[in-house]
Amino acid sequence: MGVDEQHPDSADTRITRSARARLRLMGSAGGQLSGTGPVRLALGQAVAELGALGGMIHVCDPRQGVMRLVASMGLPDNLVVGWETLTDEDSAAPVSCVRYGSQVWTPPPPDVPHRAPLSSSGRSPQEDFPPGAGSLPPGSGVVSVPVITADGQSVGALSALVEVADELDDAQCEFLRMVAEWVAGYLRPARPAATDVEHERQPLGGDVVGSAVWRMNDGLLALDDQARLTFANPAALKLLGASAQEALGTVLWDHPVVRDTGMAACHGRAVTTQAPAGFDTRWPGRAGWYHARFDPVPDGLVIHIADITERRREEAEHSTAQRTAAERVMRMGELTSALAEALTVQDVVKAVADRVLPPFGATGLICQVIEDGQWRMVGSAGYPAEFLETVQSISVMEMSAIVEVLSSRSPIFLSTPQEYAELHPDAVGYLHRSGMKAWAFLPLIASDQQIGYCVVGFGQPRHFSEEDRSLLIALSGLVAQALERARLYDAEHTRAQELQRGLLPHRLPVLPAVTAAARYLPAAGGVQLGGDWYDLIPLSGERVALVIGDVMGHGLSEAVTMGRLRTAVHTLADLELPPDELLAHLNDLVGDLGDDFYATCLYTVYDPATNLCCFASAGHPPLAVLRPDGTAYFPPADADPPLGAASPPFEMHEIEVPEGSHLVLYTDGLVESSAVDIDKGMVRLAHALTRAASPPADLSADVCAPTPLHGPGQLCDSVISALVPEQAETHDDAALLIARTRSIAPDRVVSWALPDGPIAAAEARHRATEKLSTWGLDELSMTTELLVSELVGNVVRHAKGPMRLRLLYGRTLICEVSDGSLTTPRIRRAAETDEGGRGLQLVSALSDRWGMRFTATGKCIWTEQALPSPARPAVAA
Repeated sequence: MGVDEQHPDSADTRITRSARARLRLMGSAGGQLSGTGPVRLALGQAVAELGALGGMIHVCDPRQGVMRLVASMGLPDNLVVGWETLTDEDSAAPVSCVRYGSQVWTPPPPDVPHRAPLSSSGRSPQEDFPPGAGSLPPGSGVVSVPVITADGQSVGALSALVEVADELDDAQCEFLRMVAEWVAGYLRPARPAATDVEHERQPLGGDVVGSAVWRMNDGLLALDDQARLTFANPAALKLLGASAQEALGTVLWDHPVVRDTGMAACHGRAVTTQAPAGFDTRWPGRAGWYHARFDPVPDGLVIHIADITERRREEAEHSTAQRTAAERVMRMGELTSALAEALTVQDVVKAVADRVLPPFGATGLICQVIEDGQWRMVGSAGYPAEFLETVQSISVMEMSAIVEVLSSRSPIFLSTPQEYAELHPDAVGYLHRSGMKAWAFLPLIASDQQIGYCVVGFGQPRHFSEEDRSLLIALSGLVAQALERARLYDAEHTRAQELQRGLLPHRLPVLPAVTAAARYLPAAGGVQLGGDWYDLIPLSGERVALVIGDVMGHGLSEAVTMGRLRTAVHTLADLELPPDELLAHLNDLVGDLGDDFYATCLYTVYDPATNLCCFASAGHPPLAVLRPDGTAYFPPADADPPLGAASPPFEMHEIEVPEGSHLVLYTDGLVESSAVDIDKGMVRLAHALTRAASPPADLSADVCAPTPLHGPGQLCDSVISALVPEQAETHDDAALLIARTRSIAPDRVVSWALPDGPIAAAEARHRATEKLSTWGLDELSMTTELLVSELVGNVVRHAKGPMRLRLLYGRTLICEVSDGSLTTPRIRRAAETDEGGRGLQLVSALSDRWGMRFTATGKCIWTEQALPSPARPAVAA
């Protein structure tokens, strides 16, 4: 360049310090600019240093015999129009300085008075300088210097419009020459057109283009403000399918190949916003994708068209790889979460089958673990049943692939059946039955202990990349840890279930008063053990206690507490306590367990002699009664708080139930869930009971069924089927106890009031022997006489009236003597010299069972005797 960019101070010392500073700025910044940026920078520095009104740079176009304006600064548009194109015949200063190769000064017109400088907007009023070729603002002159390349060729002119009467001084002229010399480094003479398309070189809108533009593979087009093509490099001409002579000067959108590319719309956006714009498009007649970028320039627009087919392919591949990786990461995250939630071995196997196989494109899975020294297949997926049977019939030690995995504790990857057969010929006989074409054998190691192995199978031959191998190995570790945890859970859960089953009744007793059935439903989804329980307890006088309860919470501790409560209820029931008092004692027991223990309980006593049902509830769902006619209802009763939170006394309720009714006791897990509140659940229970007890549709209408058509067991199954379908999962355990009531035949229950005093014993003996004769139980008369005498005599001596004798002929012969005293009789050891004190010893010896219970008016002492073999209890069917 004319100015040493590294040492600008080496320029002529005649120029001013500010001029030297401007040259240094040009030297440092010019290399960082593109397009017309360098020449516009130089023009701006020249105008500023000279204090000129504006400046221009023209470039020669020998082919057309003209000079074209490529940059201007500080001049209004109506003035610039007259300077855009100057012919070789013009006398304007830019043309003259190129013609003579030296600086040319054109002074202001002599007869025009000096005018004020241009306004801050760079414009003077229109009337000050009417537009025309080479016109100047009034009072201003123009100085032009030629732009000469290093080889001495004039390629253009640098001009400045100044308001001075005389020529510039030497320093200003020297600075202007040095700027023009610097500009010459960025301008090249335009090349003449060639006839051969492959060697065509055309000027870019009159601007000069480096040789790199002509050799580039990307297309480069230049448009003027009318979208006319002013330049096209060879690559662009190939895309257009036209020669330079055919293309230049035409409107780009008239070319058929451009019409359908969408370039016109993008051109409109770039022109409107005066900002770069671009888009990807298919190019008509060519495969692949192209990107067209539109960059506005002062005199039009430059379009850069690049083939991006390879880039798009790489982006698509990268995007696909990213999606695959993201899907794998997502699947692995889902697997990790699923394994963390998996409780049982089957849960783990299902999680692996659902989460591991899809992201790897796998189709088969086999998991085997060691249990008690034996190999057990804990899960499989995708393998034919015939192949699984074959694998299970072969010893693991006879399969070399598995032996290698177990002995080396390292995975094996087999990409094809041929590779498998070559490395492990023992598998040739059954390999084809698997349906797989590639395999990953993975050891399962947890806590440094080998617990088994798993095989992931693929339906097609597969190359295992390093990423595949790393992920599968990492997954085998996760699966091993989850399986080991699940096996421990399964073992503990099995033991806990066995404990719970041991705490619940193995079977309900067969009693004359009721026919009963029960069901227990453990919670699904791996929930811990619950505390739901039920029981059926025989009482004296053929009465029966039905009890159901629920220890709040889940776990082994709750199951053990349930067992303790069940034992306590049995003990308290043996004391013949009424329901309200029994719950009061049970409440004390639960309270002693701690503040964190609560339980609900419903205790019911049914008397077949009176058809009365007494019950009390501690926070438990209410008793349901299914009448013989098939209608269900809930006896009104306000439940007291749960055990452990209640303050006795509890309220006791009494209802009469017709023979053939069903007493239905249940826990909240049967009628309540997150989706169904307990009130709605009770309505559903009532409907289920009614539907289950309804007579068949083909039953004649004139046939009156006195009792429901189904037994308690069938009724239990129907209710559970209606409330807990098989496909539903219960999140709480549930218990159901249904008992169908029976009454003692009225002629098998007799009762007499006895007189006060010693005569009562004789009256009791007479009544008893007479009734036994009627019932055909004469064999029991002598024993019964003795029992009645002792019981009545005991009342006469130690208690008070009124006395009453009752005989019940049921599964045993029951003798009951009641009185108005609350004194509890007890057996004591009598001395040899004592005349009394042996009455209860005699009662205990003569009866099979005996006991005492309190009544509303006092107490009752009862005895039971086994019936003679031919005798049968008379209880209403």
